Amino acid sequence: MDDDKQKLDNDWYIAARNKSLLNNESVGDRRQLLNDNKAKSKTKSFLGNEISELNAMSKLSLLDGEDEKLKMDDKASKENSPTSTSMRSSMKFDEPNDDISDEQEFEVISKTQSDLYLHVNGENNGENGYDETDYPENPFGDREGTTNPSLFFDDGSRSVDYVLVWKKILPPDDYDETDALKAKELDKITKEEEARASRRQVFEENLQIEGLQLEKYVVDDEIHFVKIHAPLEVLRRYAEILKLRMPMKEIPGLTTVSERTKSTFNHFMKGFMRKFIVDEKHFPPISHRFTAIYSRDKEYLFDLQQPNFFTTWVRARVVQFILDRQRFSKEQAHDFSFGIERLVDDQTYIAAYALHDGELSTKGSRRHLLFTKWASVRKIFQYQPLDYIKNYFGVKIGIYFAWLGYYTYMLILASIAGIISFFYSIKLMNQNPITEQVCQENTTYVMCPLCDNLCDYWKLNETCLQSQITSLFDNHVTVIFAIFMSFWAALFLENWKRYSAEITHRWDLTGFDVHEEHPRPQYLARLKSIKREKKDYVTNVSEPNVPFWRMKLPATLLSISVVLLLIACAVATVLGVVLYRMSVLASLSFYRDLSTSFTILFTTTTAAIINLILIVIMNYAYESLAEWLTELELLRTQTEFDDSLTLKIYLLQFVNYYASIFYIAFFKGKFIGSPKSYNRFFDFRQEECGIGGCLMELFIQLAIIMIGKQSMSACVEMLWPVVMKYANRLRLRTGKNRDGSLKKDRRYVNDLKLIEFGSRGLFPEYLEMILQYGFITIFVVAFPLAPTFALINNIFEMRFDAKKLLQHYRRPIFARVRSIGIWYRILDCISKLSVITNGFIIAFTSDFIPRLVYVLYYSEHGNLTGYVDWTLSKFDVLEFRNGTQPLKTDFVNVTECRYQDFRYPPNHPNEYSRTAEFWNVMAARLIFVVIFENTVAVVMLLVRWLIPDVSAELRDQIRREAYITNEIIIKKEAEIASARSRTRNYIQSASKWDRLLANDFTGSQLDLFIHSENEARTRSRKKGNKVQNFIDNEVQRAENYKNNNNREETNV
Repeated sequence: MDDDKQKLDNDWYIAARNKSLLNNESVGDRRQLLNDNKAKSKTKSFLGNEISELNAMSKLSLLDGEDEKLKMDDKASKENSPTSTSMRSSMKFDEPNDDISDEQEFEVISKTQSDLYLHVNGENNGENGYDETDYPENPFGDREGTTNPSLFFDDGSRSVDYVLVWKKILPPDDYDETDALKAKELDKITKEEEARASRRQVFEENLQIEGLQLEKYVVDDEIHFVKIHAPLEVLRRYAEILKLRMPMKEIPGLTTVSERTKSTFNHFMKGFMRKFIVDEKHFPPISHRFTAIYSRDKEYLFDLQQPNFFTTWVRARVVQFILDRQRFSKEQAHDFSFGIERLVDDQTYIAAYALHDGELSTKGSRRHLLFTKWASVRKIFQYQPLDYIKNYFGVKIGIYFAWLGYYTYMLILASIAGIISFFYSIKLMNQNPITEQVCQENTTYVMCPLCDNLCDYWKLNETCLQSQITSLFDNHVTVIFAIFMSFWAALFLENWKRYSAEITHRWDLTGFDVHEEHPRPQYLARLKSIKREKKDYVTNVSEPNVPFWRMKLPATLLSISVVLLLIACAVATVLGVVLYRMSVLASLSFYRDLSTSFTILFTTTTAAIINLILIVIMNYAYESLAEWLTELELLRTQTEFDDSLTLKIYLLQFVNYYASIFYIAFFKGKFIGSPKSYNRFFDFRQEECGIGGCLMELFIQLAIIMIGKQSMSACVEMLWPVVMKYANRLRLRTGKNRDGSLKKDRRYVNDLKLIEFGSRGLFPEYLEMILQYGFITIFVVAFPLAPTFALINNIFEMRFDAKKLLQHYRRPIFARVRSIGIWYRILDCISKLSVITNGFIIAFTSDFIPRLVYVLYYSEHGNLTGYVDWTLSKFDVLEFRNGTQPLKTDFVNVTECRYQDFRYPPNHPNEYSRTAEFWNVMAARLIFVVIFENTVAVVMLLVRWLIPDVSAELRDQIRREAYITNEIIIKKEAEIASARSRTRNYIQSASKWDRLLANDFTGSQLDLFIHSENEARTRSRKKGNKVQNFIDNEVQRAENYKNNNNREETNV
């Protein structure tokens, strides 16, 4: 029995070390733990189930200091643990110990709490308070229905949660030993391969020490696969470290938690969209259960026996977390020799990824289900199964598709408003008095030339087509639509925050915070030569100290300079397109049979197409330069790097896509001067707008760039992954094994041939949608159908993105995020900018304000009769500057020509100066901008105030779940405390009578023994009272929390 007790205490000591070894011990300690675990398994097999009965008793005996014999037999364990030695040596086992501190006692109590609970309830504790036979692992995870054996280890039961791949470097086929140069190169390659092999060995040993199980597979003696499985104990330990919220046991009597909160728009659209909901036959609704942050001390809250308790994405997330933090160097001085990302970066491994759960054609797999019932174009009118997407791809991908789906959903309302506005404008087009005045055949208005020398005079009715097209967008309906879109933008953002809160709660991300990030591998590689170090304030780890004057400042200045240069290049591109338009306009003037409307339309359309091509070409250069510049800035963490890169690329893309549109909207035709003295740029006349302003040209530019960009992006997204996947297969060459047979049944081999998604795989997807959002909000006045085209594009975009992820990419990294991140701030800035731009476009680009001023102050009949003549000024053709008048003209006896402006006529005392009408119109424009901006801003603030970020229903639901969880914990803790007290009293009494029966006392010795026991019991009672007081205080605090919640609910 003494040997059994010694083995028992060794078992307890190893379990205690296993609990304390979370993430901070050295590699040597972990190797010792691995050896201890092997000894522990032998001990367990020897003692069998007897250990589970004695384990909790031995811990309680150690706590109260009742078993001196166990102390004597535990000498070997004490030598291995200085902490345990110091604690045990300070305790006396013949009487309760008064020297042990309260903190030490509470620490021991908390360590044994969960095991004691299982013991007093008659469950098998095992070495860590549980036995894996009590919680059998579901070998299929969420892969039930799949039969591919390559998803599991060779034993067919342990799932492959992650895969590492490395490639053996073989000598080239034409290697010649007599060639000194090749021999030297081969020697260098061999040394590098040996260094990689050493790093792999250390890294994989540390993974095993951490508890992960590895299995290897080799293809053609060249490609090596390391399959990784996370056993239950590792999942439990790291679920606690990562503070994952896990589903609690089902509580009888509680109603099901509501999965969605109410909103006016959802209620309005519910009936209309009923037939478009997810097919529940293939995607049964996943009920939302109460969740709590996982803790091994409170495992009574969770049902580990539930199938898929640790889902595939949770298992992969745990393994990935371990991979990111394991060392690959034995030298402790190398503080940053850790992480799979650095090993992939230096080609120690060529890939690290989680597996798809089957081929696209494998029926029963989630991949097949999502590919056929979600990614299919036939399902474009159905809602997305977001919970299933999240469970398969992880939270980050799920949030993207949730945002894209909600954005597309909100575009329905904007599209309906845009279509109504457009078709109503068509109805008004033939009733427009301005168009009638321009298009009348008997007009006598002769207009001034549009360019110097080569351009001739022209009649106003030649721009009839242009005037008709302009009337589609320049009317009071479009103004109302622009105001509506400003409100829509605010409504979209506020409703997204509200919907995002629902998603965050449903996916158990409430209260989630990003952990302290480690430095990026590229950051450390660039600072490898830096000897000076500093300690990080948070992690207390020595890091290279970046020299500010020598590295940081020059890199920042270079980055700013290059970004400004690239912006200048984008502006220069716009100027080049302007010169193209002017040249083509002059060239087409030689063809006298072409109307002015056709000339303007042709010039504007071709210029927009050329501009689009230049934009696409420059985008590739911008992305490469932006990434290079961001790398130079020496940003420490991946989040800092991604945010900086996002802002750079978006700024460059913003200028690249919108520069030409801003030019037409706010600069073209605004500063041309008069025919007597044109304002010139490099001796070139500035471009002029037609009758009614530049709104038609703005529409053409916006429509071609927006629609053209979406079409080209869709083609690239469909073709590029196919090309890259084919190239990846050629590069890897893993098609045959040693006997030459094809290995198509190996899931991890097939996934290696797919494309790596990467940590920034969603960046181009978000960027594309954010640019689109700018098109439909910033310049929506010029193109009311923009939301409709965006809606059509996004309906297909969702399915194309889904198909791309499932068919061409490896399973993405399982990252936890709470929102769309920095993109929301960019959306918010765009929405605020759109209010300003739409106000200025209505006031200064369209003819809305001049028409309003004319009707209110200058029209004799209160209508637009005579409006065209009012907007045209006269010019004496004899006053053209030499060299600017038409060299050849088809007009005879022309003495005056008209141009669009408010200026005095010839022979007036203030000839060609601004008239009073100009200043009246300018004042009206400014007044409109002020009123428009403030009115929309006030309404947007009102919308944000009326729509809280978290709905009242969701807030009450979160409070209710927190209250119920706390009630369950309080009840269970009280039961544990009561059971502990009963067990303590039993052990004390048993120990007393055991010592009494084991000794032959005389009468006086017996009296002395009983007297000393009474004194010891009194001291023990005082010590126990401290523990009981601690428990009572905790219960009282929980009751106070409950009462406060009840009062808050009453107030609400």
